[in-house]
Amino acid sequence: MPLLVMKFGGTSVADLARIKNAAQKVKREVERGYDVIVIVSAMSGKTNELVGWVESTSPLYDAREYDAVVSSGENVTAGLMALTLQEMDIPARSWQGWQVPINTTSAHASARFVSIPPDHINAKFAEGFKVAVVAGFQGVSPEGRITTLGRGGSDTTAVAFAAAFGAERCDIYTDVDGIYTTDPRITSKARKLDRIAFEEMLELASLGAKVLQTRSVELAMRYKVRLRVLSSFEDTDENSGTLVCDEDEIMESKVVSGVAYSRDEAKITLVTVEDRPGIAAAIFGPLSEAGVNVDMIVQNISEKDYDDHPGAVTDMTFSCPVNQVARARKAMEDAKAAGQINYDELNVDSDVAKVSVVGIGMRSHAGVAATMFKALSSENVNIKVISTSEIKISVLIDRKYMELAVQALHDAFELEKAD
Repeated sequence: MPLLVMKFGGTSVADLARIKNAAQKVKREVERGYDVIVIVSAMSGKTNELVGWVESTSPLYDAREYDAVVSSGENVTAGLMALTLQEMDIPARSWQGWQVPINTTSAHASARFVSIPPDHINAKFAEGFKVAVVAGFQGVSPEGRITTLGRGGSDTTAVAFAAAFGAERCDIYTDVDGIYTTDPRITSKARKLDRIAFEEMLELASLGAKVLQTRSVELAMRYKVRLRVLSSFEDTDENSGTLVCDEDEIMESKVVSGVAYSRDEAKITLVTVEDRPGIAAAIFGPLSEAGVNVDMIVQNISEKDYDDHPGAVTDMTFSCPVNQVARARKAMEDAKAAGQINYDELNVDSDVAKVSVVGIGMRSHAGVAATMFKALSSENVNIKVISTSEIKISVLIDRKYMELAVQALHDAFELEKAD
């Protein structure tokens, strides 16, 4: 039988009524002739509640016990979904991560997949079961302990199952009806895309779009898993939602497909750093070890260069999430104290945002940067840092101008118009 993977997020299974609604969608696919693997998240809010319980009980908790507690939300949902399907006369069985088994690394709270043997679930399908309901977000370590994959891990679980079982498609049911050209809450002109390439979706996810988890898109792109994002709360058919697929499946696309933003960014500048081979490694090595997620990097001539140290110093600017500023500052101060680097000042601007335009069409079209910068200039939005790749241009701007910038760029590239 053809196989389909269907994933339901927390809002889609928030209570018994919504679980029943999700089960109806699964039943419809079974009636169309599919065997179905259903990946479920914990009920909305449940994981946060469980994390709170752990932190209240043990602020310096054992990560192995943390995983044992926070993974339990998905187990409840999986059992309830299987029971609901059975009440609809659909042969279904629930599976926890260790039962499949979903083999992962031993990195608790951020485990990675190692393998998903299909034998046990395929044996159940051969016995006549039509649906395997699998608890997302979790697996089992080589030591036999429960592991979790990090927040958003159920998306990654769904894609991994689709790859392991050779599924026809992986449907991600959520509280939105697809991928939009930008956040509809910022501009009413935002348009739902029928299709988007893996690379574009990966950039949008990593730049702040929260519809899909970044690791899930990476996995889908690597194994060519066709993803469909669609709403749990609307009637859907085979043409609903947005298909995330290989670039070859998209006949022609706009130069720019979408505008993404990240509100909570910070810009850090090390003033008058010694300009010598290895200085970048001396700076970004300690930041990496401290777990700081560095994004944009700019090296430029220091204002003090010509006056105090001709040709000997530079300024190094980088961006990171605003909640990692304290960690970044400490890493730099420790590196300075250890004699690894030297600088005169460490300046932090915590009131910036990142706005990006993304599109595979940029590869073959000139003038995207000019259009972007002209649109921002016309709204008097000053650019602090610029970063580019083959299919994206990102800028760092004052946070108060973020929504204005998104709207201006959406208009400048006429994203409200269909291809």
